[in-house]
Amino acid sequence: MVTKIEVSEQVVRFVTSRAPEPRRKLREALRALAHERGDIRALEGPLQDYHRLRVAGYRIIFAYRSAGKRRTIDCIFAERRSAVYDVFEQILKKHLLEQQ
Repeated sequence: MVTKIEVSEQVVRFVTSRAPEPRRKLREALRALAHERGDIRALEGPLQDYHRLRVAGYRIIFAYRSAGKRRTIDCIFAERRSAVYDVFEQILKKHLLEQQ
């Protein structure tokens, strides 16, 4: 199965705003994610449709999407570990309210 990585504008901005060493580690982790390597975990509760990639003190939240033999990993949100889950959950709730 072919895996493609799609990175949101928020993730790009977050990664490029880091200092050189964390930026390098985040980029390496995103490349490894295409091969499903790295510290990956499924999330629970209201975020159960998502996974996280741990890179030192940072987290990248992503979701799998499949179409035929193609599999896409959508990297949706990145932030420091201390805030990532709360902020992402708030973004999801706001997005759901806007769709109603």
